[in-house]
Amino acid sequence: MGFFDKLKNGLKKTKASFLGRIDTVLAGFGKIDEDLFEELEDILISSDFGVETTENIMSSLRAAVKDKKLTDAADIRSELEQCISGLLNIGEMKLDTNDVPVVITVIGVNGVGKTTSIGKIAHLYKESGKSVLLAAGDTFRAAAIDQLAIWAERSGADIIKQGEGSDPAAVLFDACRAAKARKTDVLICDTAGRLHNKKNLMDELAKMARVVARELPDVRHETLLVLDSTTGQNAVNQARAFSEVADLTGIILTKLDGSSKGGVVVSICNELRLPVKLIGVGEGIEDLQPFSPDEYVAALFD
Repeated sequence: MGFFDKLKNGLKKTKASFLGRIDTVLAGFGKIDEDLFEELEDILISSDFGVETTENIMSSLRAAVKDKKLTDAADIRSELEQCISGLLNIGEMKLDTNDVPVVITVIGVNGVGKTTSIGKIAHLYKESGKSVLLAAGDTFRAAAIDQLAIWAERSGADIIKQGEGSDPAAVLFDACRAAKARKTDVLICDTAGRLHNKKNLMDELAKMARVVARELPDVRHETLLVLDSTTGQNAVNQARAFSEVADLTGIILTKLDGSSKGGVVVSICNELRLPVKLIGVGEGIEDLQPFSPDEYVAALFD
């Protein structure tokens, strides 16, 4: 199964709760009126597009209906697709696996699939012929170090690790030195998955960033936040909180295949102006892929 087919399959729950209801409502209205707009607004909000994003979509939809003098409810579907597509296209989205060398710091709360995502990113780069080194910077849990070691073996990447309770910045220092000595293309750094204290998190991330800047001054740096799409608007709130303490360059959205809340993709792009760079639609090592807004919309409305 190609990734587009996996994406379509993964969006089944979202399509059933969103597009199925949209089509039912449009079929029940012969003409476009205020009652129809209210029905569509309710569907968007309940599909986790969020209030702000829903308002933006509805505003664009009303303007399109007025400008094009549309009267048939059936015409709304294609206009809605265009409105959503417009909100998703906020510049370069995909993670370019050919743009190396690069250091990728991956952050996120426990349980969102952070360590798994790192393993799958490593696989993506390895498949494109790049050398990859993982840094086990989540020293808060011994299980996180062990899990990352398993993913390093699966993906064929090297790993730098220390024991539980070690200084994450010290792990990253060793990893940077190793990456420089080995002329590694991609260094991917795990971080502790907790947001117990904003100052603590900010200090830890800042310390790790200083190590990278000092040891690898000429290397591009990405900071990617992993979010669980099944949590809906809570994922948007997490992104908002992390963006206050870290210089995020993009989002990794996991578990789209288990979610009926696929509208959160649009909400993240629209409200936070953060590109969704990678999406996960399955358990397999190849089920995390660069995000394409056009493919997402096509799969959602197909």
